[in-house]
Amino acid sequence: MAELNKDMFVIKGKNTMKMESISRPSLSFWQDAWRRLRKNRAAFVGLCIIVLYALLAVFAPMFSKYGFSDMDTAAMHAGPSAAHWLGCDATGRDQWVRIWMGARTSLAIGLFSAFINMCVGAVIGGLCGYYGGKLDMIMMRVVDILYGIPSLIITILVMLVLGKGVAPLIIALCVVGWIGTCRFVRGEVYRLKEQDFVMAAKVLGIPDFIIIIRHIIPNILGMLVTNLCMAIPGAIFQEAFLSYIGLGIAPPNCSWGVLAKEGIQYLRIHPHEIIIPAFFICTTMLALNLLGDGMRDAVDPKLRGTE
Repeated sequence: MAELNKDMFVIKGKNTMKMESISRPSLSFWQDAWRRLRKNRAAFVGLCIIVLYALLAVFAPMFSKYGFSDMDTAAMHAGPSAAHWLGCDATGRDQWVRIWMGARTSLAIGLFSAFINMCVGAVIGGLCGYYGGKLDMIMMRVVDILYGIPSLIITILVMLVLGKGVAPLIIALCVVGWIGTCRFVRGEVYRLKEQDFVMAAKVLGIPDFIIIIRHIIPNILGMLVTNLCMAIPGAIFQEAFLSYIGLGIAPPNCSWGVLAKEGIQYLRIHPHEIIIPAFFICTTMLALNLLGDGMRDAVDPKLRGTE
């Protein structure tokens, strides 16, 4: 009898441990996505880097004794020191302040252009995918025509017409930047509208607007956020490239592309002037790509409940 009770206790203990291992608190979609994003070390490090750069872009110039256009003629081409943490450029301007002022411009352009492209592409793609018909046929032919032209050529032509500046650059990046999102959203909406829950809502007489708001958008929102994270580094790189070739931000305003353009002239004798902005461009794009990969895994509904 003692052995039987002992065996029953062991079996009960194993079942209890099993139940505890498979039970977990109820989490919402975004809480579960945040939990899995934190478990992805690479993505979480990328998120920390982006948050750190954003905070420095906001607060670093405010607490510096140098302005982004102040010149110290005694420190022209000076390397990193206690007075100038990242050195100075050819005219003696402090690189620490200019890096973070440039970060404001580059990050703002990347975020706003990617967000506008996401919104425009989601609206057009959603309407085409849900209603179809002539609207879908016409818009997809327009998308096919624009997709066949290299986007960089269109962006450069728009910049030549509108001129230099932050607003013209955002407009130029948004002219064709919504195409990828539009095609992606159209395909997802076309798939979702054939699902049982959408068909049931239509049978019950629920208006299309309510179906789109309550059923379609929540099912593609996670993918849209992931697409946004992946689009920001592309926009930052395009801004840096356009500023590098002289079509982006006009001096005395600065961005990371402008700093790289100014520093490349002194690559052999003062390499820190090009290495520093290049480092921040590369680390920002790497961090955003890692974050985008992590977000894609975190919001994938197929992975919910598998960990």
